[in-house]
Amino acid sequence: MTDKKDKSSTTGAPVGDLGLIRTGKFAGGMMGDLRRRLPHYGSDFIDGFHSKVLGSTLFLYFACLANAIAFGALTGFLTNGEIGTTEMIVATAAGGIAFALLSGQPLTILGGTGPIVIFTAMLYAACKQFDLDFLPVYGWVGLWSGFILMILAVTDASAMMRFFTRFTDEIFAALIAVIFIVEAIKDISKGFTEGKIPHDQALLGLVLALGTFVIAKNLKRARNSPYLRWRMRDFLSDFGPAIAIVVMTVVAILMHEVPRDHAKVPDSMGTTTGRPWLVDLMAAPTWVWFAAIGPAVLATILLFLDQNITTRLVNAGSHKLRKGSGFHLDLFVVGLIIAVSSLFGLPWIVAATVHSLNHVRSLATHKVVNVGGEPKEVITSVRENRISPLAIHVLIGVSLMFLPLVKTIPMSVLFGLFLFMGITTLGGNEFFERFRLWAMDPKLYPTSHHFIGKVPNRVIHAFTAVQVVCLVALWLLKSSPLGLLFPVLIAMLIPIRLYMEKFFKPAHLAALDADEEAEEVEEEGASSLKL
Repeated sequence: MTDKKDKSSTTGAPVGDLGLIRTGKFAGGMMGDLRRRLPHYGSDFIDGFHSKVLGSTLFLYFACLANAIAFGALTGFLTNGEIGTTEMIVATAAGGIAFALLSGQPLTILGGTGPIVIFTAMLYAACKQFDLDFLPVYGWVGLWSGFILMILAVTDASAMMRFFTRFTDEIFAALIAVIFIVEAIKDISKGFTEGKIPHDQALLGLVLALGTFVIAKNLKRARNSPYLRWRMRDFLSDFGPAIAIVVMTVVAILMHEVPRDHAKVPDSMGTTTGRPWLVDLMAAPTWVWFAAIGPAVLATILLFLDQNITTRLVNAGSHKLRKGSGFHLDLFVVGLIIAVSSLFGLPWIVAATVHSLNHVRSLATHKVVNVGGEPKEVITSVRENRISPLAIHVLIGVSLMFLPLVKTIPMSVLFGLFLFMGITTLGGNEFFERFRLWAMDPKLYPTSHHFIGKVPNRVIHAFTAVQVVCLVALWLLKSSPLGLLFPVLIAMLIPIRLYMEKFFKPAHLAALDADEEAEEVEEEGASSLKL
């Protein structure tokens, strides 16, 4: 009988088997990543020539562009324009292209994230408090952080992710999904709450956002519909988000009499304030060169966890990835990108959880299996490739040449896409599924969940309650004046999870923390309907 660890290259193996063993050698983990991924480098491009890849590219292009515009505008607001939308688009395009070509796991999508934007805002506020020029300080912090990340990569630090479990992954993924949903709702509702926007404009914004969300969500479900041929259903499902954006943008154009809030991008290429692209690091006092190590350590904790937790989620066994992971190599590439970006005053980009998970799922082939007497959609394979992430970020770069055209996309449409991605990500999170059990009749709990019947209901609810408390604490801390300490609380999820072993039975924790076994699904799937 083949040992389970030997199957990591051919089946969806547990994350613990994917190169997260400390080698004790300098760059040993990176060399392992290279040995695992280099044989697939050619096929990563060949496998990219497929219609599913085209649909994924169009969907994620708009999604990543929306992310760059939204978080770029937010960063610009929080830093008084010192880092804005143009810088975010440039960083997303250049960093994404580099990562698509050099990384071990190209399915991971880089971009600006809510936690990084929050950290940048806190750093800006600290600079103003100490009467320091922001960009030189930002540059030194970024250089130190990138350097520390590269040191962590060559010393196999990503092996620490073995101590992270589904408990921490679910909390982090839920936090990022909630950030997307909250930002979308805030934008959609501001027309009705601020009082400065005409009612017709506010109503049109609501229609555009909800229209984008509803069209994308329903077309994504087209694959399960009994209508139309399967090729057409597959096409509508793959291209659903892109179709939604085009349709609602056309609606906005046809309603030209009503003013609307366009994507906040400049009319021409250039920095937000007109400053030189290269940051003058020497403008910072000498003591800042070394004092920047302090905030750099906090930034490194956040970037390290953001990158590696997202990579864990991408490489989850349920995704059935077959070409292997690249935790250490990916971290090194991200560290290099952050160091270079800091020299130019560009935003730090890192693995974007929502975009990465949507990227994997948009490239997946599904089937419906019978689990516990109930139908359940599972992933059977994912078209692993480098073409889609490369094309996504090339298109984002090309967008810089057509900024006036990009401005025709209403912000309400982009935030409708945010809402779609956030809810889609939250819906695929088992934490949310267990949270819903609180409102359900225990007699009607779905037996398709692998922990039902193995863990008492009160234990399930207690486990979920701890996650809820952790999620709320993360949200409150990131929104407080102590937001710079936000990365520390994320790291604290590990000892919190370990401490839970004193109050929960090991068998119960193992069942709640474990991924559903692939073998169980396959056995139940013997009578499945392939979509």
